Amino acid sequence: QVQLVDSGGGLVQAGGSLRLSCAASGRTFRSYAMGWFRQAPGKEREFVAAISRSGFGTYYADFGEGRFTISRDNAKNTAYLQMNSLKPEYTAVYYCAAGGRARVSSETYDSWGQGTQVTVSS
Repeated sequence: QVQLVDSGGGLVQAGGSLRLSCAASGRTFRSYAMGWFRQAPGKEREFVAAISRSGFGTYYADFGEGRFTISRDNAKNTAYLQMNSLKPEYTAVYYCAAGGRARVSSETYDSWGQGTQVTVSS
């Protein structure tokens, strides 16, 4: 399994932007599809975005289409989630994950980061 470290969360005003990063250890990063999930207090973890191993395939939850961009740099062993036009309801802990396929289901992913808190104020 690959080890993942999330970062980049913080407090931002509604309408602002944040870029989350997910640094992976090891030499096999390019062998994994990457995903981002989030979990708000009292709610279940939900899919945000995913990217294929090559980076050519990207997938988004409906709320992320046109607002979020997932990317990866295989040379740097890092995945990113650029979030724009943030809303207060996006407040949650955001987690990156690595797995064999870029899928919506969290069960697809084998390794998880520790999470990074995103708080959007109104």
